[in-house]
Amino acid sequence: MLSSASNHERLARRTIALVLAGGRGSRLKQLTDRRAKPAVFCGGKFRIIDFVLSNCLNSNIRRIAVMTQYKAHSLLRHLQMGWSFLRPEMNEFLDLLPAQQRLDEVTWYRGTADAVFQNFDILRAARPEFFVVLAGDHIYKMDYSNMLNDMRAKGADCIVGCVEVPIAEASDFGVMAVDESMRIVDFLEKPPVPPAIPGRPGHALASMGIYAFSANFLYSELQRDHDDPGSSHDFGKDVIPHLVRNGLAVAHHFEDSCVTTTPEAQPYWRDVGTIDAYWAANLDLVTPVPQLDIYDRNWPIWTYQQQLPPAKFVFDDEDRRGVAIDSMVSGGCIVSGAQVSRSLLFSSVRLNSFARTHEAVLLPEVEVGRYARLSKVVVDRGCRIPDGLVVGEDPELDAQRFFRSDGGVVLISGEMLAAL
Repeated sequence: MLSSASNHERLARRTIALVLAGGRGSRLKQLTDRRAKPAVFCGGKFRIIDFVLSNCLNSNIRRIAVMTQYKAHSLLRHLQMGWSFLRPEMNEFLDLLPAQQRLDEVTWYRGTADAVFQNFDILRAARPEFFVVLAGDHIYKMDYSNMLNDMRAKGADCIVGCVEVPIAEASDFGVMAVDESMRIVDFLEKPPVPPAIPGRPGHALASMGIYAFSANFLYSELQRDHDDPGSSHDFGKDVIPHLVRNGLAVAHHFEDSCVTTTPEAQPYWRDVGTIDAYWAANLDLVTPVPQLDIYDRNWPIWTYQQQLPPAKFVFDDEDRRGVAIDSMVSGGCIVSGAQVSRSLLFSSVRLNSFARTHEAVLLPEVEVGRYARLSKVVVDRGCRIPDGLVVGEDPELDAQRFFRSDGGVVLISGEMLAAL
């Protein structure tokens, strides 16, 4: 008799992961002017997509297809440099599937479901038994083999990953109403009065945009969706609601698959689709005991990384001391007589003398000038902060010069600095 772990691994080996990485990500403002949302830097040395790809590898799913569309160059380059180690001769691959008008000469990907449908000939050739459909722009750690096993145990052909959220916050999500057997009986998009989970008053189930299907079932459902002239050909808007209406989808609790390193850790999943959410997710990592443990050697986050020297902190004068407190500082950084608190510094950032940052997310190759003060900011890659610039202390002035979010986070880009 196979052990549970062996059974999960067998399911994973018969699965292809479909990573949807083609969205515009317009709510991240200037961070996605030149790059797709999954290619945005995250966590000090990673890209957002590295989290879902690492979940696949750690779940023993080693056949992965990444579907791209908008502003994909930096994403494709990152995947080629950092994710080319899978071995086709071992039945492993990471396929890049950009929109290329496979149906005709005018149709790009029209939605997430259409992106998969247009590549059916490629996917069928690999003869998978299951698919997991994943968004390429979420931050979390999850064992997908648990979800596949749950789908099979429930006798279903479609399962939807769901995360528990307080009822008071559930109106911001697509909410699944379920019965006692976890069969989804209704799907409500941002409902004003979300339904509670049976036996869990005060909590609702929000869709994570993560799905698993048996392969033949997905083929037939996407053909049906393709033939529907009223469909927008999207998993969340069309395919899943249709399956729910026909009683063909079940829900899977994220907490049953979430990977944590301590029993008391809360399940962690974030859609970093806004500047506020992106800033908060990065700063979550600098807390003493973060909910998302990226130091876990049993569930590593893989990425491409440059060969850089260690971070350096210099000067120890009374008024000119290189210090970082409650912060993460990546390779190649130089903190030269500056003070860093509760901040995240990506690779090759330099802070010059007397500069100060607090609750700052500084992307790679940012340089902060002398006497500059930055609070509650996100600074895009390669920006040069002028000497003496103060951001985060005068909301009205910040909004005139830069982008200031509803939550008070200031985004600084090179174009904004050039216009000063």
